[in-house]
Amino acid sequence: MPTSLLDLIPRGAGDDAIYEGFVEWAEGRGLGLYPAQDEAVIEIASGAHVILSTPTGTGKSLVAVAAHAAALARGGRSYYTAPIKALVSEKFFALVDIFGPENVGMVTGDSSVNGDAPIICCTAEILANQALRHGADTDVDQVVMDEFHYYGDPDRGWAWQVPLLLLPRAQFVLMSATLGDVSDIAADLTRRTGRPTARITGVERPVPLHFSYVRVPVHETVEDLLNTGQAPIYIVHFSQAAAMERAQALSSVRIVSREQRDEIADAIGGFRFTTAFGRTLSRYVRAGIGVHHAGMLPRYRRLVETLAQRGLLRVICGTDTLGVGINVPIRTVLLTALTKFDGQRMRQLSAREFHQIAGRAGRAGYDTAGTVVVMAPEHEIENAAMFAKAADDPKKLRKIVRKKAPQGFVNWSEASFERLETAEPEPLVPQLQLTAAMMINVIARGGDVFAHVRSLVFDNHEPRARQYELARRALGIFRTLVAAGVVEVVDAGAEAPGIRLTVDLQPNFALNQPLSPFALAAIELLDPEDGRDSAQNSANPGPASPAGAESGSISPDARSSTPGVGTGHYALDVVSVIESTLDDPRPVLSQQQFQARGEAVAAMKREGIEYEERMEALEEVTYPKPLEALLAQSFEVFAASQPWVRDFELSPKSVVRDMFERALSFAEMIQVYQLARSEGLVLRYLSDAFRAIRQTVPTDAQTEELLDIIEWLGELVRQVDSSLVDEWESLINPADDPTAPIVPPAPPSVLTNRRAFLVLIRNELFRRVQLAALQRDDALTELDPDVDWPAALDAYYDEHDELLTGGAARSPALVSVDETDAAASGLWNVEQTLDDPDGNHDWRIRAVVDLAASEEVGTAVVRVTEVLRL
Repeated sequence: MPTSLLDLIPRGAGDDAIYEGFVEWAEGRGLGLYPAQDEAVIEIASGAHVILSTPTGTGKSLVAVAAHAAALARGGRSYYTAPIKALVSEKFFALVDIFGPENVGMVTGDSSVNGDAPIICCTAEILANQALRHGADTDVDQVVMDEFHYYGDPDRGWAWQVPLLLLPRAQFVLMSATLGDVSDIAADLTRRTGRPTARITGVERPVPLHFSYVRVPVHETVEDLLNTGQAPIYIVHFSQAAAMERAQALSSVRIVSREQRDEIADAIGGFRFTTAFGRTLSRYVRAGIGVHHAGMLPRYRRLVETLAQRGLLRVICGTDTLGVGINVPIRTVLLTALTKFDGQRMRQLSAREFHQIAGRAGRAGYDTAGTVVVMAPEHEIENAAMFAKAADDPKKLRKIVRKKAPQGFVNWSEASFERLETAEPEPLVPQLQLTAAMMINVIARGGDVFAHVRSLVFDNHEPRARQYELARRALGIFRTLVAAGVVEVVDAGAEAPGIRLTVDLQPNFALNQPLSPFALAAIELLDPEDGRDSAQNSANPGPASPAGAESGSISPDARSSTPGVGTGHYALDVVSVIESTLDDPRPVLSQQQFQARGEAVAAMKREGIEYEERMEALEEVTYPKPLEALLAQSFEVFAASQPWVRDFELSPKSVVRDMFERALSFAEMIQVYQLARSEGLVLRYLSDAFRAIRQTVPTDAQTEELLDIIEWLGELVRQVDSSLVDEWESLINPADDPTAPIVPPAPPSVLTNRRAFLVLIRNELFRRVQLAALQRDDALTELDPDVDWPAALDAYYDEHDELLTGGAARSPALVSVDETDAAASGLWNVEQTLDDPDGNHDWRIRAVVDLAASEEVGTAVVRVTEVLRL
């Protein structure tokens, strides 16, 4: 068994011992150091900063391990930062494997694992906020920044610059395959810290790349690459839809042999493909074709990555998500375009983007060379085919009419490709920002606040004109904070003069949900007794912390003047308040709006409204926004005393609420809104909502109905993909066998969480109530073919004009559960009382719950047996 790294580099080891111990450890694992790695480790061991700008596949991860080992040996605390949580999580587990779980922690903003460990994995924003809060006193001795090219990202680049400005004690290791000229950053690091800065760049790839530009259709190119031994092939698209279409098109091509199919099937074993997309993915991977994009469930992405790492997938159709550090061996990268939509416009790829994607080809230890193939535009491929068909026949050549690029098409050509192939990455442009939350963190540091802010504003990497812009921004924010009473200026004659906060900040201010304090104040507007309009008469407690359980309030006057406080459903209104503070799941909201507009058009046509009037009215139709008026007014009132919240946007929406009110399962939600390509995004949103509701709503505001929703939502997330809730289970039971089937642990039995299971049962029963209220006997018969729903509805509506579906109708009090025969029959007997307008409550839906079937599928399996009047 190889000697552990901690045995070879014990605490207190000197510079030479650190270097020699690391080299011995690496060689013991069969990892001889490349010259660039060797140079970087020597510099790290000597205490210098290192800027490592070497191609993908040159072992930057191994250099990061050396850095953490050196920091541990010196008794210091080191941070590893990355731009995305998936990469942070991957690195966390890798470092745990090397240094042991007691030495490695992870902080992601919404969760923390072993947060006091000497090695911390986190996103760049986590470290940047700590640096703002504590400055030079931050407990950080070393920082390893992966994917450092994000320094130039317009939205997030500030988080890569701030630690460089505010952590003078730390040793920095900055790593990326695509940095460009970093001489200014290197010089500034040395000036600030007094440490030398080693720049290691211009290194030859250990696995050389061969580039080509082709004018042959993709499927022919793929077949040629497969036949010439160039697999695995990653086909890069710039939309999820295009990646899925490509996988479908290739599924008719023979990608793998019968033996390889059998090997894939053995590896997959009993993997649970439980969603519509999952069943499609199952078909693709069994044919040797993977799909990889950000909209997939985590367990599906992990499946594709693991199968690829085992060499079982010959083709992967995906987006450029694999360009950010995830370790998947690829021999060939096939780019279907050299243009992308960047959120505002279609444009050609930058040199940095091109090399970041192309660099995934050819991995050390797997390949002797990598291949990068760029497809010509479709019209150019068609033109090439016409010329090839005409051969050298002059008559045919004269008749050819060249196809042109479509109107508005952002074109690329072989010249574009050749320019990108040889181009150096563009220089990194600093992107420092200043927000109220950043200012509050700096002020909370104490000491000479003016000097701290002035240093941040003027002693940074920005050009002088930009520094003056930041100074004006800082002054404006400061005046707003003073006017709101969050900050006060104590004159020079006082015992403790200076600038200080009037409130106490929680330790993780600006790291978690930034609008949680507003949510707490808004929830106070709702009455747990009935959830209806209420103006509570409690006194305004005055200014309070902008981050914490007592963080601000909305005055009684504002409450009493707010129209429509609550909707009569207190628990669901609380959910709507929390949802308004979460990031928008754009695909869901777009589909909700699309369906709402479709329904509105149909209604207006029935009413005979003219086309022009319909189109004008349609502009006002959007996705559901519960409590929009209340939340907008409350936000303005809250922001008057807590102005930092204006850094963030309030966004009323109904996703969790919509699912609960309509009694939708996850699969039904995906089906109703046609979100198969966005399953992962939907689940991440539901997971974020679950954590936010559970962590934000105070205990005294949690009614039984709200607790039901919390348990239901947590169980829903867990049953769909337990990795989002039980992510750390693998630390306790690690999988040691690399050839074992790729089957993640099944989620716990749905019967284990009794409260959540009862909610699932009530939802299934209430689904029937909603359909009965709409007199949808066809849908009811489809659910319960053994029940004469048409006759039952006729009998009910002979007595009553309507069937109620409001809050009272779905009350748990109208559902009874009899578990008497469960042990013998495996069934629960349940009964739903219908809420009729006369209040007779003499109609019932009777059903059984099949416990074994429920456990197998992860949700309540309910079969209606009869509908009757007592």
